[in-house]
Amino acid sequence: MSQFLRKAVLIISANLVAAGLAFSQSSPPANTPAEVNRSQTAPIAGQPANPSATSALTQPAYLTPIGGFQGVLAETVEGSTIAAQSVDDRFNPASAVKLATALVALQSFGPEHRFMTGLWSTGTIDKSTGTLNGDLVVTGRDPSFHYEHAVMLARQLNDLGIRRVTGNLIVAPGFTMNFAWSAQGSGEDFLATLDSARRSGNATRAWLDERMLVGDTRSLSSVPSVVVSGEVLVGSAPAGATALLTHKSSRLVDVLKALLCYSNNFMAERIGDMIGGPTGVGSAVTSRLGINPAEVALSSTSGLGVNRVTPRAMMKILRGLRDELARNKLTLSDILPVAGVDPGTLEDRYTDPLERGSVIAKTGTLVRTDGGASSLVGQMKTKSGRVVLFVIMNQRGNVVRFRQNQDEIVAAIQNTLGGPAAFDYHPLALSMRLANSDYATAKSRGEYEPKD
Repeated sequence: MSQFLRKAVLIISANLVAAGLAFSQSSPPANTPAEVNRSQTAPIAGQPANPSATSALTQPAYLTPIGGFQGVLAETVEGSTIAAQSVDDRFNPASAVKLATALVALQSFGPEHRFMTGLWSTGTIDKSTGTLNGDLVVTGRDPSFHYEHAVMLARQLNDLGIRRVTGNLIVAPGFTMNFAWSAQGSGEDFLATLDSARRSGNATRAWLDERMLVGDTRSLSSVPSVVVSGEVLVGSAPAGATALLTHKSSRLVDVLKALLCYSNNFMAERIGDMIGGPTGVGSAVTSRLGINPAEVALSSTSGLGVNRVTPRAMMKILRGLRDELARNKLTLSDILPVAGVDPGTLEDRYTDPLERGSVIAKTGTLVRTDGGASSLVGQMKTKSGRVVLFVIMNQRGNVVRFRQNQDEIVAAIQNTLGGPAAFDYHPLALSMRLANSDYATAKSRGEYEPKD
């Protein structure tokens, strides 16, 4: 370690110790998990208790006052520790769990993977009348399937000579649309979106916006429409059904970019289901990254509910994700939000001209669970040329103050290393389209991480 960096580590560590922040010495509420009680720390099995975590600390006046419990781990890319606080205590990482889900998804499918949605028929096509005499069947589990994709399928059915279906619309049990869990509701939404007379204004706008975005004016020369006369049924494709066409989703890396920028819980849970659920994701990261299983306990793949991860384990997950991306010639900015640049959870943070683009991270927010939980996990760049990886977890307190405190910790580290510097990043609007198209509706259903 260079003399400059050694001095910076000492300064930052001192600041972090001072910022560790006025923790109460009284006993915690009965529902506070013992593993994150910093005044009476319960160590992970096989790990010694951290004696420094048992004393109250005074917070400097220039830092945001916070309560609750905090864990911090900051390291250089090479592995030198810059700051550490309660790294072996277990916290609720909230939506930072999605980093583990993204890692296992990339390892399982690869970044170029596309989710397939298939259309099948049970009858014959009369092109003279534009009629499919039979049922139309939809299969697939694309977590990103949305209005614009349904309209595109109507366009493709028209190209096959189909404008009317005499039978029913049968949707597979795993089919979902517009971030809705119900296959029945998704099927009804799909049926209405196929039919131009029943298509909602939101669906029409999503279709027009996407086609203009990709420069596809041919598809806008007429209005796609398919009328289904029957009802919506949920079930498997009948024996003898004939394949009509297949819709491919965006690449997994683009789906993950939208998922992580907007912290979409639905997509994280859907992808998580495909890779073994919480148990499968937890087992995969602990076994592949050499993490003590006692340091990771997942109840969801989105971060909703009560999950537990130590800062040390989360740092290994972050490094594992960076390594997996690097193997595919990608970087964290290909799937995570760049602060102050990308829309979503970090668009309103680090927006100062000097800070913008200098932090790439995943947020985590649970306003009520565990008395309020907030996390920030990612990497920062400094003018000294250093890239610092960091994990900050807070629990049992005000999430707005937690975020302010996290930003101040990041700023303290950057300023000690010469100040913030932007990563080399050029955003692409196309990769964000699938999430932005119905952000307000999905947010109202609780599918997105709260911003305030």
